[in-house]
Amino acid sequence: MAQNSSGHPHEHSMKQQASASQLTDPVCGMQVTKDSPHHVERQGKSFFFCSAKCLETFERDPEKFLAPKNATEAAFEQAAAGTIYTCPMHPEIRQDHPGSCPKCGMALEPLMPSLEDDNPELKDFSRRFWWTLPLTVIVTVLAMFGPQLGWFSMRAQTWIELVLSIPVVLWAGQPFFVRGWQSVVNRSPNMWTLIGLGTGAAFVYSVVATVAPGVFPETFISMGRVAVYFEAAVVIISLTLFGQILELRARSQTSAAIKSLLGLAPKTARRINADGSEEDVPLTHVHEGDRLRVRPGEKVPVDGVVEDGASSLDESMLTGEPLPVSKRAGDKVIGATMNTSGSLIIRAEKVGSATVLSQIVQLVAQAQRSRAPMQRMADQVAGYFVMAVVVIAIITFFVWGTFGPQACWVYGLIYAVAALIND
Repeated sequence: MAQNSSGHPHEHSMKQQASASQLTDPVCGMQVTKDSPHHVERQGKSFFFCSAKCLETFERDPEKFLAPKNATEAAFEQAAAGTIYTCPMHPEIRQDHPGSCPKCGMALEPLMPSLEDDNPELKDFSRRFWWTLPLTVIVTVLAMFGPQLGWFSMRAQTWIELVLSIPVVLWAGQPFFVRGWQSVVNRSPNMWTLIGLGTGAAFVYSVVATVAPGVFPETFISMGRVAVYFEAAVVIISLTLFGQILELRARSQTSAAIKSLLGLAPKTARRINADGSEEDVPLTHVHEGDRLRVRPGEKVPVDGVVEDGASSLDESMLTGEPLPVSKRAGDKVIGATMNTSGSLIIRAEKVGSATVLSQIVQLVAQAQRSRAPMQRMADQVAGYFVMAVVVIAIITFFVWGTFGPQACWVYGLIYAVAALIND
């Protein structure tokens, strides 16, 4: 709602202008400024409107606009006024700017997609995956078949694996380490915690084994080098990237259904003014009670009732019925349906998030982000599994360090790392 909040008297004028530009008409959701001549005081607050029509609608029933809305309507109208971002796995997370989910680390996406929306995370992950996939393949081939091929000495092969693994782990895997760290900071262990710990431990251990092999007991030296896990780290990161790409593509296809629904609505409406003149206005400027003309071949802009004229409407977008439905004075019409022949004059009854099409879009968006009971159970199990793996690694470290053979703490560290990697 457009509420007038008083600021500091010495606030910079540009900041005041920026604040004013963020006011919203409580009736239609349009952006207005404090310079609007249409305003009213209610409950100690100032409300600003884009037109006298909105002010009149507000004064007829102010409680309708002052009363809190249900969560679905509030979320939809908030998304219409300014993009709201939410987590696809945790829909209760919402904020007014892009970022990462504090619970699972996934990139937030718009609550209500628009026709122009794209998925930057999908592009980013695809670029990271395809650019580093050749390096992953080479490192894996060297690790599996290097001794048989005999192209390099084992010491030289270890350094080659290190050099080729650095871009995969530190660049391609960077989003996973960020998510893993966020899961630790937010105390919500998940699979990103385990992926970050496992690949990080494998890479750090392998780097130490390559740069300073002398710190390890001689029993760890095989074929002239200490065994390394570069291939495990890069394969896990590449496979995880590939899985994320598949998931993001699947979600994009689901969002395409919402975009298709949004594309059904016309962008403008032909409004009949009080003096009888007509003008094309953006759909967001249409208010309840406005008289609109729907010409042959045009879509009905909003839900309403026919006041004059007769025609047939193609309502297949809603009912699936292929035959046009006859409409005359007094009949209800639904927004986004197609007028086939005659001209109609309708009176708008439902606009914005109240139209049938908007309600369908809301239901599809909610269904897209709803999680099945098995998925919620999987999330909980994953949290316990991560904690169990970490506890096992810690116990392994102290047991080997306390009761192991000579150089026991080195053995403890190595086997703790192995527990993280293999789990």
